[in-house]
Order: sequence, then C-alpha cells, then structure tokens
Amino acid sequence: MSGHSKWATTKHKKAVVDAKRSKMFAKLIKNIEVAARNGGGDPAGNPTLYDAIQKAKKSSVPNDNIDRALKRGSGADGGGADYQSITYEGYGPNGVAVLVECLSDNRNRAASEVRTAMTRNGAQMADPGSVAYLFTRKGVVIVPKSDSSAGEDDVLLAVLDAGAEEVNDIGESYEVVSEATDMVAVRTALQDAGIDYDSADLTFLPSVSVPLDADGARKVFKLIDALEDSDDVQNVYANFDVTDEVLAEIE
Repeated sequence: MSGHSKWATTKHKKAVVDAKRSKMFAKLIKNIEVAARNGGGDPAGNPTLYDAIQKAKKSSVPNDNIDRALKRGSGADGGGADYQSITYEGYGPNGVAVLVECLSDNRNRAASEVRTAMTRNGAQMADPGSVAYLFTRKGVVIVPKSDSSAGEDDVLLAVLDAGAEEVNDIGESYEVVSEATDMVAVRTALQDAGIDYDSADLTFLPSVSVPLDADGARKVFKLIDALEDSDDVQNVYANFDVTDEVLAEIE
C-alpha cells in the first residue's frame, strides 16, 4: 500500500498550499466540532478531539478557527450544525472499490452530490456492504522525516510495545499502522519518545488492492478529487495501488 499512502500524503501536503486549502480547512474544522460534540470539549479527556486539533494545527488552520469550532461543538457557542455521519459505497474505474465518509446536516444533498460525482467520473453507487468488507479499520500515524531526527528504527522501537503492527517508509514520512483501538497508545508512545508526528487518524485500509497504470490512476484520482470537492465529504478511501513510477509519470 506504500504507493497509495505516498499519494495520499503528498496530496494532503499540496492541499495546504494550493486552491483547495480553504476546503481542507473547513473539513478539519468540522472534524473538531463533531469530536467536541460527541466526546466533550476537553482535548485531554477526548483523544479524538486531541487528534483533530493536532491535525488542524499541523495543516496551519488558524487558532481562532479552531477555538470557534471547539465552542460550537461543546455547546459554549450557538450556531453549530447537527452533522450526521454517513458512508456511501461504490465501484470506480478499473473495478476499484470506493468508500466515501460524509459528515452532513443534509442527508439528501450528500447522497445527491456523491452520486453525481460518481456517475460523471465512470463510477457507480453500490449497495451498503458491497465493498466495505474489502477494507479494515486501522489507526495510521504519519511521522514526517523532515521534522524529526528519528530514523525508521527509532520510530519502530518507540511504537513496538504500544501495539503498532508495521512502520512503512512512504517517501517524506513514516506511516505507523496499528489496530484502531491501539492508535492513541501508539501516538502517545511517539510523544513520550520525543518524536513529532503530523497526524493520527482512524482510517480504512484495503485488504486487497487493484494495481493501476497511469491511465487508470488518472481516472481514479479524478473521481476522488470530484468526490472530495463536496463539502459534505470528509474522507474517500479506495483499494488501488500505484507504483512510484506511475506516480512520477502522472506528476
């Protein structure tokens, strides 16, 4: 999955500096608001909120925006929307399985936007459960190489006893994969070892991957971009794999 992970990490970094910045900020802020509403407004007692704030700060979201989202979510400030978590499934180009996670205050709008993005980009909606079984819920912590003097062995040593399953070199970062229930322990172990990290997320990793050539990768990336363009869509997962050579050809 290294090709997929490298693509996702590179894409996130590019979003910080390009036109998608405001859209990415809005999604990170929504994560904070929902986490505060579901688990309380104290990051010390709400790991999901702690990680949402950490990711927002690492992505240069202004502190004022973070504070306002916290207040809306915890009820200290009015005006927060009633976001519902909705997951849609589909098949993309080349038979790639797609999972779409939404946070929306309008279920009909979310469904319509996801369906439109799918049909316009060579994909189709699928019944619930059709592709979900191809993915497993995992914890993924991204450790940047540039911000840390720690090498792969140092990262591995820090997280091994905390439940980490593997540490992958994905170019500019290390990817630490664990069971979803062990992610907070893994993130804490890195902090205790003085190793900085960019993000700690619960994610869906595919158990089976579809290798893509440059043409197939372009089509799948275009589909994912179209889905992520919706304000209701938070995350898109797909079971493709691309080699470094294919990534280089596309870029």
